[in-house]
Amino acid sequence: MFQTFDDLSDPSCGAPHAALLRTELARRGLDGFLVPRADAHQGEYVPPHDCRLQWLTGFTGSAGMAAVLGNAAAIFVDGRYTIQVREQVDLDVFPARHLINEPVTDWLAEHLEPGQKLGIDAMLHTVREVRRLREVCRDAGAELVTLGDNPVDDVWDDRPEPPLGDVSLYPVTLAGRDAQDKIAEIQAALGDKKADACVLTQPDSIAWLFNIRGSDVNHTPLPLSFATVPREGKPALYIDGRKLSNSVRDALSDLADLGESDGFMPGLKAFGEAGARVLIDPALAGIGIADAITGAGGTLVEAQDPVLLPKAIKNEIELKGAREAHIRDAAAYVNFLCWFDEVAPKGDLDEIGAAEKLEEFRRQTGVLKDISFDTISGAGPNGAICHYRVSRTSNLKIPVGKPFLIDSGAQYEDGTTDITRTIAVGEVSAEMKRHFTLVLKGHIAISIAKFPAGTTGAQLDTLARIDLWKAGLDFDHGTGHGVGAYLSVHEGPQRIAKTGTVPLKPGMILSNEPGYYPAGEYGIRLENLEIVTEARDIPGGERPMLGFETITLVPMDLRLVEPALLTGPERDWLNRYHERVRAEIGPLVGARERIWLEQATKEI
Repeated sequence: MFQTFDDLSDPSCGAPHAALLRTELARRGLDGFLVPRADAHQGEYVPPHDCRLQWLTGFTGSAGMAAVLGNAAAIFVDGRYTIQVREQVDLDVFPARHLINEPVTDWLAEHLEPGQKLGIDAMLHTVREVRRLREVCRDAGAELVTLGDNPVDDVWDDRPEPPLGDVSLYPVTLAGRDAQDKIAEIQAALGDKKADACVLTQPDSIAWLFNIRGSDVNHTPLPLSFATVPREGKPALYIDGRKLSNSVRDALSDLADLGESDGFMPGLKAFGEAGARVLIDPALAGIGIADAITGAGGTLVEAQDPVLLPKAIKNEIELKGAREAHIRDAAAYVNFLCWFDEVAPKGDLDEIGAAEKLEEFRRQTGVLKDISFDTISGAGPNGAICHYRVSRTSNLKIPVGKPFLIDSGAQYEDGTTDITRTIAVGEVSAEMKRHFTLVLKGHIAISIAKFPAGTTGAQLDTLARIDLWKAGLDFDHGTGHGVGAYLSVHEGPQRIAKTGTVPLKPGMILSNEPGYYPAGEYGIRLENLEIVTEARDIPGGERPMLGFETITLVPMDLRLVEPALLTGPERDWLNRYHERVRAEIGPLVGARERIWLEQATKEI
């Protein structure tokens, strides 16, 4: 369900809660504490029970951290949240700094004093992160203290209960593979790493492995849980038993030894006491997990979560589901675009109204489970904030004469969608058309790319930018991220970005979303999802080449296209794409919407 961030805000945060925390820290003999926007699973979405940063500061964004010392404090957010942090946080109590350009480690280096003790919750900071924090503390003459509990919890009087969302079995007819087969693959990978077992901390990895889905967090069907997989024998799944019906419990008991959540740490210590070599992902596992294993005598094998890559490479059943979900979603989206073109030019529609209406059309499918993330609905200058999230106070009427950017997605049981369209409202300027067309050229370049096996996302990223670069322009986000199969809309390890180092493999689903954002004016982004296709021979070529299959089927706004800037092949791509949209989506919409679609996809 669509929410603005001020639907979630708590005006009582700030100085009163900071004072409560400082009192608790003094009682524990600590001089400071870090409060990340994270839970023990390091997921994108955090249940209310774990929203400690929100309780402390009022900030509800999806990434951030607060640092609290006796006489200083700060909040760290990235560029997506520069407006939101000003609206939600008392900046006199928590001055805002940029999470990337002015990281917490730099702030600590400036503010920590010799002999001070800085506390962290051992489950909320990863092994990799703690190494950096220890280095900063050492250089400052301070001590980093890892805690087995969280001081915030002791002073948070009205803390929500942990989520107890029902767990459901995800049928093989949608998953495409039996869970036993997946477990065997992971166990074989452990043998290759010479590891005796692995620890899984990511709920989407666990959901994929055991063919289950949950309802513990917004927008992603995750069952919050931990798991361990031995190289031989049954895995162990640690999950609150109240989430499991009798039938689900019986089915899972055939796959794994079931334990309550509080059995997870003793299970890790048992591996250590047995002298086991245990694989953990240092970018995902909390330092408390590593310490439990090594403290009991075990050895760490640091490597990527072994589920990430198999989960990213979808099988034919998952790909079939993704295609069907996108066709269904496209019909709902075309209904929205037809409605939008009638309503928006009147000047009364606002950002929230557009986002809510798009969700309404998706709900009319009868099978929408949730939206896949908080809709980005950006009018005018708000569209220039590439990951803007609308609030009741920032909500703008959608102006006539400018592009409107809307980035949204849906969760259906057979697939996850993510689409961005930039829509002309009334007559737009030649400069706006030029910017849109340059972005479109980059989008087409990715869509038609052919590349050899072993190519990484970083090698393709330039294709999306080259026409913008020639014009002296660029965008400051990655070109594409991985997408799950009725799981997370932001999935690794695959990505198309300057930092995308993982080779792309057939079956992966990625977004293709170049953009351009003139500050204070408007935003442009065009996003389709693409499947990496099997290598095929090219006539006259020497090597088979991989490519992309576009599965998003929604018109690009031709009113924003400057045809003179497109090459012949680019124009052909756009016309073929629109022909396909007409053929596949036209029969699924009503007569009025079909007339609109014919006009929106006419040949240029």
